[in-house]
Amino acid sequence: MSDVKKAVVQLFSDVLPEPEFDFPLEERRVSGNPKRTTWSHFVNDSGEVYMGVWASEVGAWHIEMGPTEDEYFYVIEGRGRIVGDLAAKEFAAGDAVVIPAGFKGVFEVVETLKKHYVIVERQK
Repeated sequence: MSDVKKAVVQLFSDVLPEPEFDFPLEERRVSGNPKRTTWSHFVNDSGEVYMGVWASEVGAWHIEMGPTEDEYFYVIEGRGRIVGDLAAKEFAAGDAVVIPAGFKGVFEVVETLKKHYVIVERQK
């Protein structure tokens, strides 16, 4: 008999997690005070991988990725931009975006945004 845990394929549409709401911290806000909603669909056993759906109202705030934290997201609807020291990148529905570990900048939601996200936070 094997001790291997059976993996189960999950469609996001199979589960509707309870939404979690938050707002940018006051010291990080650049403009507005957008309500952000997260539906956490998956966290792996080691806590290194997070996946779900995220939405935000219009606004902007400072972001800072951890030294071992990468994010990939796919924009479902809306528009936004990320502004870093070297450049600004705009994105809209249909775009796939990567924010690398260690990135610091401003995340701006230009038009109410919804995205699928995958965050990988590697163990050191």
